[in-house]
Amino acid sequence: MRRKHRRLRSDADLDITAFMNLMIVLVPVLLLNMVFAHTSVLELNFPESGGQAGDPAETLQLQVVLGDDALVVSDNRAGVIKRIPNRDGGHDFDLLGQVMQEIKSRVPDKRDIVIMARKQTSYQTLVTTMDTVRSYETVVAGSVVDAELFPEISIGDAPETGRESG
Repeated sequence: MRRKHRRLRSDADLDITAFMNLMIVLVPVLLLNMVFAHTSVLELNFPESGGQAGDPAETLQLQVVLGDDALVVSDNRAGVIKRIPNRDGGHDFDLLGQVMQEIKSRVPDKRDIVIMARKQTSYQTLVTTMDTVRSYETVVAGSVVDAELFPEISIGDAPETGRESG
């Protein structure tokens, strides 16, 4: 006579305590890092072609050209307003901010500016220039606020100077 042996079958228990411990630590760490990852978006425009009539502040076109050895602030009427040479191996953004404040005091209704950069201009230089021409910090009633300069920024290609060796 043949006996049928029943094999003992047991369901394997899943041990997920290690995974749960990982999730308990990982989720708060990821949530905390989300607070520090801040991305800001700046709306940029294409430079407009001339031919507009109307308000003199609107027909004035301000430009900042990012050169290798200087920042050149100019307009479409008088030409070069100020040439700001580099200092200590980098652009002088403090002086650029002062020049922008002087221009804003002369034409308070003007809101747009064109930044012209070369292809080899670094991203950080472009962003710092945009921040400098957009606003400046000032003290009003005992607190530091950002005063508006030229918030409507357009970006274009800077003209080549022809100094390349060929």
